[in-house]
Amino acid sequence: MKKLFYTLALSLLALGAYAQKDIRLNGYGAYVFDDKFDTYYSSNVYVNGKIKGGFMWGAGLELGIRDDYGAELSYYRLDTKAPIYLAGVRDRTIDLAINYIMLGGMRYLMVANEKIEPYGGLLLGMAIFNNKNPQGSEASSATKFAWGARLGTNIWLSDRFGLKLQAYVLSAVQGAGGGLYFGTGGAGAGVSTYSTLYQFGLGGGLTIKLSPGGE
Repeated sequence: MKKLFYTLALSLLALGAYAQKDIRLNGYGAYVFDDKFDTYYSSNVYVNGKIKGGFMWGAGLELGIRDDYGAELSYYRLDTKAPIYLAGVRDRTIDLAINYIMLGGMRYLMVANEKIEPYGGLLLGMAIFNNKNPQGSEASSATKFAWGARLGTNIWLSDRFGLKLQAYVLSAVQGAGGGLYFGTGGAGAGVSTYSTLYQFGLGGGLTIKLSPGGE
């Protein structure tokens, strides 16, 4: 996963060499909804749980490639609780931090009103799960491949400052290398199972043009 992070960073730097428009700093804040997950602690012990919803914040550096396209390296974080059920019985509650590091494209829709800037795009990267109260031989963290998608609009208040309205989904795929597991006395990954987390968010943020860019 370190290789993936370096690849994301190098990709953004490479895209920066082709940046013809403005550079933007984006700040994000959103409410994400509950989502369930499941896996197996062993071949015959089923584990399931829920990642509670809450406030997710984030930030991103966006490079304008063209008038209608940008590329962004972004970071998102959610601190939450995850109640765990082992073989159908409530086991305990995990204090969980979820960190997403993503590289994504931003496609803008050109409209008549220059103050309104609708956009959409896809993201690829990694999700890092931190178990803040591990027990026994539990792993304190797990890293998974992640993807995402978003739709939103920028509402420009001035030449440099704007508000963001955005809906998105971030997903961590657990299938590669075994299922994610946070349970009593367990390891960091269960047997080879497939389970995917989907975190849907609604919110907004701010966007600031750090440079005017080319014309």
